[in-house]
Amino acid sequence: MIHLSTLLKHYKRREICEEIVAAAQDREVAVNFGDRGYGKRPDVLNHPNDVLEFAKRGATSFHCSEELWHNPLQLAAGLRKQDLDELRKGWDLVLDIDCTWLEYSQLAADLLVHALKYHGIENLGLKFSGNHGFHIAVPFASLPEKVNNQETRLLFPDGSRKIAVYLQEMIRKHLASRILEQENISQILEKTKMKKEELMRQGEFNPFSLLKIDTVLISSRHLYRMPYSFNEKSGLVSIPVHQKKILNFEKSWAVADRVAVEYDFLSKKNNPGEATKLLVQAFDFHPPQQEEKVSLRKKENFAIPLSAVPESYFPPCIQNISKGLQDGKKRAVLVLINFLSSLGWNHEQIEAYLKEWNQRNPEPLREQYYLGQLRYHQSQKKQALPPNCKNKGYMVGMGVCTPDTMCGANSDPGAEQFSPRIKNPVSYALKKQRLTNLTKKPKKGTAVK
Repeated sequence: MIHLSTLLKHYKRREICEEIVAAAQDREVAVNFGDRGYGKRPDVLNHPNDVLEFAKRGATSFHCSEELWHNPLQLAAGLRKQDLDELRKGWDLVLDIDCTWLEYSQLAADLLVHALKYHGIENLGLKFSGNHGFHIAVPFASLPEKVNNQETRLLFPDGSRKIAVYLQEMIRKHLASRILEQENISQILEKTKMKKEELMRQGEFNPFSLLKIDTVLISSRHLYRMPYSFNEKSGLVSIPVHQKKILNFEKSWAVADRVAVEYDFLSKKNNPGEATKLLVQAFDFHPPQQEEKVSLRKKENFAIPLSAVPESYFPPCIQNISKGLQDGKKRAVLVLINFLSSLGWNHEQIEAYLKEWNQRNPEPLREQYYLGQLRYHQSQKKQALPPNCKNKGYMVGMGVCTPDTMCGANSDPGAEQFSPRIKNPVSYALKKQRLTNLTKKPKKGTAVK
């Protein structure tokens, strides 16, 4: 808990308030009041005094959208994609490096900055998230007006996701090498308390077992912590950092009393179109290990059921998710939406299921998050399965994979040779339903076909 006197001392500083308000221009804002949760949404900040007034009422931090809006106050829960597209002026690229260990975040941030500069981008910003990670931003003004004959302003969140995946794959080997230059596998295992198989992918060290660059969680109306705003968990301030100082960064720089307004996060310079190369190459890029989105194949007698498959046929992993999660909730949203829609559940049924599930989570997600993910799913032309059972970033990594006899796994889920008989949670549900129907005794007087 950050003491009120500390909050007021920080947010009374005129230069801090001015930077926060400048960052809020044309953006949706949400104010966090600590234990009391978030204030009304959407909200806006128009004047430096607004920041101080919120602080007097107990505001601990300020958050804003990646998207730029014609009028943020016209946003509302349940808006259609078409409505959001009409309101959206543009979007900034904001990459979120999420990692428990600051030193790994620093290496990833340094490589991402170099990757962006390789694409000709000089107009970029970097800031410490306030706890373990970093945010890297490229302003919308740097993006081209159109890509593949589509308005760039309409390419959110798909454009951000493609760029994040592209850059992640671009730096993968370099990041692995940089980490192993500092520590060997044994030292990493000792520090992280992970199992060796969790660090490896196809026999090689996978740096993204230690950290992630937000690729799946970028969604419409997604918010991030504003520059010069407190982080409630650490008590530190989310401060912009000069690109050349990433590797030398120390958390002590983010102690409120030491914070100085020196750098911009979203640069006020205007270099139109300098990110064209990045966006075009990201759209052309298809990484070999890209997030699984397997289309349903009717030629293999695998089609979406005409009626919703009941919960009684769900596999153990989905049942474990449905009980509520401490960690992995955002990944679970992706899993549940693809799983339920593949089993014939309609939009209203999925929304009701997600709402009930979210209430069972010890720390529920914001409703707008899972509704945004559901709207995005609806806008996609191809139906997709949830990630396969062997994908360690999901069921196994989330700790919900507890195979039963139908799963037929021949080893522990965490083992390198984990090989379940059932390849996907959807296959489990359909098979169990089919077998159950076959073994049901016909009612008296009903002919057996």
